[in-house]
Amino acid sequence: MPEAESVTNVVRTGTITRDTTETRIALTLNLDGQGTYQVSTGIRFFDHMLELFTRHGGFDLTLTCKGDLDVDQHHTVEDTGIALGEAVLQALGDKRGILRAGYFVMPMDETLAVAAIDLSGRTAYAVDDQVTVPLVGDLQTELVTDFFEGFARGAKSNVHIKVLYGRSNHHKIEASFKAFARALRGACSRDERMADLLPSTKGLL
Repeated sequence: MPEAESVTNVVRTGTITRDTTETRIALTLNLDGQGTYQVSTGIRFFDHMLELFTRHGGFDLTLTCKGDLDVDQHHTVEDTGIALGEAVLQALGDKRGILRAGYFVMPMDETLAVAAIDLSGRTAYAVDDQVTVPLVGDLQTELVTDFFEGFARGAKSNVHIKVLYGRSNHHKIEASFKAFARALRGACSRDERMADLLPSTKGLL
């Protein structure tokens, strides 16, 4: 009989199609990628954040979102976060063998941001990005929190983002996304020593 495929050799992907009256999203995520991306949301600065999230996470991401931008950016940003979180949850499967939690401290020139993630099966978020202007590029900055909240809901995870200090609002948001990507990369990483074990004493994640 052929040997069973090692858990660490399985490529983990998630594909989400999310259609509502407010947004139409098609998304494919490979957690074990090479940082390649094709992203289009209609908000260029948001696209840029998702692109660097993909590169710094070492993921592959194909994403299109057609949202009601004539109304507001909120639905596009929040729903993208939800769909991305759902794709991560789908790609992780039963979560056996993953580290589950990850964190990263990200410098971005004069700015320093911290992100911590627990793929716990429970939804919680806390975001303090210290942004002081309503727009960076074409992105409504208050929606950064909505993105991370949406991700936490979709992935059933704890997401904590904190900018410790900084001057540039662009750098604050960018450092937050980079720290988030690298924290998620760590949380999704597989531990060969515990390949068959669920990272929880509850027996459920």
